[in-house]
Amino acid sequence: MPHFRIRDAANLLGVSDDTVRRWVDAGDLAASADDAGRKVVDGAELARFAVAQSHPTPDPSGVARSARNRFVGIVTDVVSDQVMSQVEMLCGGQRVVSLMSTEAVRELRLEPGSLAVAVVKATTVIVETPGGAA
Repeated sequence: MPHFRIRDAANLLGVSDDTVRRWVDAGDLAASADDAGRKVVDGAELARFAVAQSHPTPDPSGVARSARNRFVGIVTDVVSDQVMSQVEMLCGGQRVVSLMSTEAVRELRLEPGSLAVAVVKATTVIVETPGGAA
């Protein structure tokens, strides 16, 4: 199982190194020492902790749908021409970009600062690993 240095665990969780160190010191997140004596977190432990810490933003739309991948966020940029628009959102620290008609952008009143929900309904999700190991 992979181990993550404190800095890398912090980057994955979207917090500071100091926050991860406080969690380790408080016993909320288990850590051990690697061969060089640096604190590291077991990958499976980090995954469990990340799930326990996650608090998805409630979907404000009140719409029931079959898609399970819904990302609540804030619109950060809209680039439009006469026919098409590119809408960029920040959802839980992740950048989500959608291409849609400019008519839809107008109807939804999308502009930087708007609250929106990105809904992804796809049959293919590609998963990659660092280093190209297959």
